[in-house]
Amino acid sequence: MRMSKKVLILGSGGLKIGQAGEFDYSGSQAIKALKEEAIRVILMNPNIATVQTDEKLADTVYFLPLTQEFALKVIQKERPDAILL
Repeated sequence: MRMSKKVLILGSGGLKIGQAGEFDYSGSQAIKALKEEAIRVILMNPNIATVQTDEKLADTVYFLPLTQEFALKVIQKERPDAILL
């Protein structure tokens, strides 16, 4: 039996006007590609106004600041196999 994989994606956080579309699109496509491979996706992104944080995309979403302190807490709780930036 194959163990399921789990990946933590650290979202882009706050962006300047004009940047959001590209980051949001690429992040959403990454989530979709991982899910197609049956990989569980955990997303950490403080920006609630992105497509990435839609509850239909990632399996779990943390709306937390992208700091070392909060990232370590999520890593300790979720125990991901990999982290994507």
